[in-house]
Amino acid sequence: MTGSLLLLWLAAIPLMGSPGPATISLAAVGATYGMKPALLYLCGIVAGTTGVLLMVAAGLTGLILAQPQLSNALSAIAAVYILYLAYRISVAPIGKFSSNGPAPTAAGGFVLAIFNPKAYAAIGAVFSSIEMVAGNPPADALAKLVALLPVIVAVNSIWLWIGSALAKYLQSQRYGRTINIAFALLLVLAMMLAVI
Repeated sequence: MTGSLLLLWLAAIPLMGSPGPATISLAAVGATYGMKPALLYLCGIVAGTTGVLLMVAAGLTGLILAQPQLSNALSAIAAVYILYLAYRISVAPIGKFSSNGPAPTAAGGFVLAIFNPKAYAAIGAVFSSIEMVAGNPPADALAKLVALLPVIVAVNSIWLWIGSALAKYLQSQRYGRTINIAFALLLVLAMMLAVI
């Protein structure tokens, strides 16, 4: 099982940690608002991504994807929230964090993560690629749940930290607006790639 766990993590880290709507938004929120104010948003992203993991484990994603209208509605909800978040990041005032208004909430992070098409694709690919407990699907699903939860926390925390590390540059009138707009554009691009 140790070999399977390492293979699962080797597959999960690049797939789940690659740039996508949730990870880019975490970096952008961290850069715009700072690490501490963005922690609730991180908790929402982790909770929503964990929800995706639970739905994949339970096989519910197959039911959702079998209903094109439902799948399209979920993608539209995610797109609207991502566009709203990209707008807020692009127009955030340059200077002290306190002038940027309230950071996005845990609820906002949850909505983005639970409706993130990339999360379903990445987690589904990882979940179906490696068998950890042979011949026992419920035990296999549980083992994968336990193994993937720390990956969800780690990759999302790293993206928030990366964004927070850029925060000092955002305080500069010279670089701040450019970085804000770049993050907003990356967020929209990540959403478009996830939907395609």
